[in-house]
Amino acid sequence: MTQITTENPSVMTAPLSALDRCDSCGAQAYVRATLATGELLFCAHHAARFKEKLTGSALAWHDETDRLTASA
Repeated sequence: MTQITTENPSVMTAPLSALDRCDSCGAQAYVRATLATGELLFCAHHAARFKEKLTGSALAWHDETDRLTASA
């Protein structure tokens, strides 16, 4: 199940794909942070690292890290 946290729950974002890459390291992105100035994509590691810092300014936090532990 995809976890989406946003100020406006009526706005849905497209799911992340294998083509979406972390802006910090280039690994597959599992989190999209939407800011007033644009979007940032993060792998699970960098999302955890920056979540606290970005929570106050992010308009939306789209988290698909549960896909990493989902059974096939």
